[in-house]
Amino acid sequence: MAKTGLRPIVRLRSTAGTGTTYVTRKNRRNDPDRMVLRKYDPRVRAHVEFREER
Repeated sequence: MAKTGLRPIVRLRSTAGTGTTYVTRKNRRNDPDRMVLRKYDPRVRAHVEFREER
C-alpha cells in the first residue's frame, strides 16, 4: 500500500500574505476539507491562520 495514501503531505500557507509555509501530514478520513491551523509566522512575529493549499 502507498505510504501517502491515507495521510498525504500538505503545505500550509500564511494568510498574512508573507509567503511563509509549513509542511505537515493530515488524515483524509478525519479531515476531508482544507485544513486551517493557527501557527507562528516569523515575518509578522505573530500567530496567524495558515490554510492548506493544493
